Amino acid sequence: MSAQGSPYTSGPPPRRGDHEPKGANSLRRASDRFECWFRRALIVALVLGLPAVAVGVGLAAYDASMRTVRAQAAERHRITARVTAGVESDDGWAKRAAQVRWTDRDGRVRTGAVLVKPGTPRGTTVRVWVTGDGTVTTAPASTLDARAGGSLVGGLAAFGVAAGSYAAWAGVRLLLDRRRYAQWDTEWDLVEPQWSARFHR
Repeated sequence: MSAQGSPYTSGPPPRRGDHEPKGANSLRRASDRFECWFRRALIVALVLGLPAVAVGVGLAAYDASMRTVRAQAAERHRITARVTAGVESDDGWAKRAAQVRWTDRDGRVRTGAVLVKPGTPRGTTVRVWVTGDGTVTTAPASTLDARAGGSLVGGLAAFGVAAGSYAAWAGVRLLLDRRRYAQWDTEWDLVEPQWSARFHR
């Protein structure tokens, strides 16, 4: 029995044409190669750019917040005031506004309104934050607030870079798919008459 034509015939595999590079796929179109390289470039940009943007923006936000922290710490100070009118007690848990009085560093009597718990009697002492001109205000921002703000802004920047990269990828993919569909339609218009003619013989 001749071994010619047998699937078990030994011998070297058919050689690839000299014009076709090793690992090349003859079915790949130019749009496929562009999509592959664009995806690789996008991944590299994400790996290198996302951490840099997140850290850079986060540190910038942290520095800005720390300037605010230092400014508020220098401007605001805490004093002891006395409630001048009691707050009625009720079933609610929300704090109520109450009038307070205190004496500033220059010996002048000041008044203001602060939030106290329901049922706080008249004459109760409370700790109040005030500005240099005696205006009641909130507590100054802390270093922890600056760190939290920097982390949040940095995280949002990273999310923005990731979302932008995904949008770029989706947009390019959409344009390439539209081009492919158009090419397929053109090629089918050429092939379909020849292919369908087989069934009319």
